[in-house]
Amino acid sequence: MLSKIIEDNQVLNIPAIIELVREEHPDRQDVIIGLQKSVGGHWRSKAYYQFVDSKNANRIGAEWQHDDCIVVVKVDIVIDLLKDGRIGGIEFISLLD
Repeated sequence: MLSKIIEDNQVLNIPAIIELVREEHPDRQDVIIGLQKSVGGHWRSKAYYQFVDSKNANRIGAEWQHDDCIVVVKVDIVIDLLKDGRIGGIEFISLLD
């Protein structure tokens, strides 16, 4: 299943992730909208894809202000939602050491 989410060139297939969120969390339109607006991003580690800089996370003035997270069980990922509605990043639990 991860091969449908992470393409060969290590780019995330956001539409596939959105579809999984719709299946497991149909009430979480905030996460779906955040994913639809997610652009850029990079692998911060082998298991975490980051869209927003987490430097000084949750401190006054920091770009990263965590609000909530959801787990997508089917692919074992955790999606971090920030207070401004953006997706901070996605952790791939199965890729952790």
